[in-house]
Amino acid sequence: MKRRSFLSTTTGALAATGGSLPLFSIGKPGPSANSKLNVAFIGSGGWIAQQPYNQGCKEENLVAFCDVDRAVCAENMKNWRTDQPFFDDFRVMLDKMHKEIDAVVVSTPDHTHFAATLDCTERGIHVYTQKPLTHHIRHCRTPETARQRPKVMTQMGNQGHAGDGIRQSVEAVRAGVIGDVAEVYCRNDGPQMGNDHFADPETMPPPESPVPDTLAWDLWLGPAEKRPFYRDYLPKKWRSFYDFGNGMLGDWGCHTLDTPVWALDLDPPTVVECLDRKPSLDGVIPAGSRVRYHFPAKGDRGPVTLTWFDGPQDWSQVGRIDKFGAEHAAHLGRACWMIGSKGLLGCGTHAGAPLILPNEVRAAWKENPPEETIARVEGGPFREWLRAIKGEGPEPGSNFSYSAKLTEIILLGVLAQRFNTRIEWDAEAGKITNHPELNAFVKEPVREGWSYGENL
Repeated sequence: MKRRSFLSTTTGALAATGGSLPLFSIGKPGPSANSKLNVAFIGSGGWIAQQPYNQGCKEENLVAFCDVDRAVCAENMKNWRTDQPFFDDFRVMLDKMHKEIDAVVVSTPDHTHFAATLDCTERGIHVYTQKPLTHHIRHCRTPETARQRPKVMTQMGNQGHAGDGIRQSVEAVRAGVIGDVAEVYCRNDGPQMGNDHFADPETMPPPESPVPDTLAWDLWLGPAEKRPFYRDYLPKKWRSFYDFGNGMLGDWGCHTLDTPVWALDLDPPTVVECLDRKPSLDGVIPAGSRVRYHFPAKGDRGPVTLTWFDGPQDWSQVGRIDKFGAEHAAHLGRACWMIGSKGLLGCGTHAGAPLILPNEVRAAWKENPPEETIARVEGGPFREWLRAIKGEGPEPGSNFSYSAKLTEIILLGVLAQRFNTRIEWDAEAGKITNHPELNAFVKEPVREGWSYGENL
């Protein structure tokens, strides 16, 4: 069944119970009288949905909500008006209401980011998609192409990119405060398998569980291959399964690697290698790993290696963090270190303010900070995106041109981790050259009715 045919026969939406939407919206012909945007949400439950709501979107016209799990968004639904329709299939929502929607926030699990995002951009709807931008490497290039459509403003939800701290770090590195950078180390202590965010099943495939009455399971699967429901997929533990999530590197890498990728202008690497990996069942993320990226020289910068650590790690094994005699106490809470010829720059999991070592280099930086060459963002990433849509500010910093590149870097590491191997990447061709059999995972097949962007 073709996607368009599927849409015409699907009845996943609840009818609105009253009221009406504005006749015109900002992104459509003729501005609305109150100059507010008509915003819809794909993925309307849980904490992540509250974030855009409380950081700018509630000041606009909230015109529609979509979620496949009514139990997850039940609390949020209490705050919605009866004239705000609720859908369980975003394809139906967009088919029925795309002319009345200016902007959409996509807060679904990783494996449906691409489909929801492309369905919006193909209709000329502005979109904010949570990280990582896509679930598969090949898909990273399609949203960036869609971004080139006229007047479509895009943003990926790596929130730290809009902060002052990351701008201070980027400006310091580019000004040569820590000298030439050739090594980067990033880490996260998770996952803690079996906690609220990560599953550790005893078998794969995991045992079948009854489908909750509130869950549209087939819609939750979306483009993924059909399979029985397993209770630990939801609400958050899908991150442990490569078919749906991308583990710690996919979950946190878009935050923690953001600073070095931006500061050093890193393009996709030529080589990614998994140096160490805890054992796991097939299709399940490990409890820890080490992955090393090799980035070629570019412009005035030499080659860079970036090593990612997840799971419990001993910083004494990291490498040259102590090159300048940095105190071990200073390492705590720093998820990223860039090692320069003059000093080190450390930052947090979500970027944040930099810590520069040794002390004399930090003192000189504070006394004579580099010029602010990057405009600061007021109010956070959602307001940055909304202002850009209204023509009141520049294009968002984590637009799909930037975030697609960052996501491709992340996902190459995930693939090396998944198969515990070395990947040689031809970025221009978008292919793995040393393990051609792994190209099947660069863009995995999708179920009928869920194909997007094939002609872009």
